[in-house]
Amino acid sequence: MAGSSFGQLFRITTFGESHGVAIGGVIDGVPSNINIDLDLIQRELDRRKPGQSTIVTQRKESDTVEFLSGIFEGKTTGAPIGFVIKNDDQRSNDYSHIKDSYRPSHADLTYQEKYGYRDYRGGGRSSARETACRVVGGAIAKQILNKIGIEIVAYVDQVGALKITSEDVLDFNEIEKNPVRCPHKELAIQMEELIKVVRKEGDTIGGAIKCIIKNVPIGLGEPVFDRLNAEIAKAIISINAVKGIEFGSGFSCIEMKGSEHNDIILSDKSTRTNNSGGIQGGISNGMPIEFRIAFKPVATIVQEQMSIDKEGNKVLVTGKGRHDPCVVPRAVPIVEAMSALVVLDYYLRNRATQL
Repeated sequence: MAGSSFGQLFRITTFGESHGVAIGGVIDGVPSNINIDLDLIQRELDRRKPGQSTIVTQRKESDTVEFLSGIFEGKTTGAPIGFVIKNDDQRSNDYSHIKDSYRPSHADLTYQEKYGYRDYRGGGRSSARETACRVVGGAIAKQILNKIGIEIVAYVDQVGALKITSEDVLDFNEIEKNPVRCPHKELAIQMEELIKVVRKEGDTIGGAIKCIIKNVPIGLGEPVFDRLNAEIAKAIISINAVKGIEFGSGFSCIEMKGSEHNDIILSDKSTRTNNSGGIQGGISNGMPIEFRIAFKPVATIVQEQMSIDKEGNKVLVTGKGRHDPCVVPRAVPIVEAMSALVVLDYYLRNRATQL
């Protein structure tokens, strides 16, 4: 199966299935002699893991990462970093009912048609369980970026119709204090209640995440195919359930005039506004990189839906197993991880641009 690697100089390759023995990966291109906080990596995994609150899937996984190579006495050696995360709480029987049927809006049918065979247990390779590996790579990338002053923060800014507005005062310290990971305390409570109501209905609901990357130097990215925003978009769209991404002013720019939208350059090379979202001509301009991501409602719902089986016969399919009623609370660390992978890769590539 192709397409399991991401990045050029800083590159991660992942392996494993949702209900296999383990998932894991190999990270190439990690600079040597860098102190790595293994506890911090585990904390990042804990932010993503299932069962952390009443509004996420109740699958019980410790998501404990075991490093096999590339880190010695707390420092990177320059060798590939290999790691595994054991799967502890598989309930494969939860999926026996869809062995020969295809769930609406899942990858069941497309996998069967492409490969002629599929692992139906929890979606196999297409499961969001794979994203735990990305969080490991992203946690290492974030630690390296922090050493050069680059910071990444993401948060939930919408669940269903509940949305943060430009008038709302945000407190980033609130993000990890509530299960929704929203920086607005009162709105977070409303979002949590909405998710609980939707779950009781046997349904799911969508949401959005905002991501901000601070202190990015001018010059990351290329002007044609390897634009920084194009690579970020590829990284983010590769996350399960993502349906769209917008940078800076996003789709609201449609209703603006150029005189309103242009970011006026100031004497210190910053800009008065940031409608570009920190990227111009595919290259970072030194302003915060800002983008917003739309996540669809989780496809597995505990309601009967019409579908077909492998013979093309009409069947009724009902979701079973343990699933998130809303994916965005657990997707926050995944968004940060993929952003870190892109920015570090481009930072390393940029160092070869000028002698």
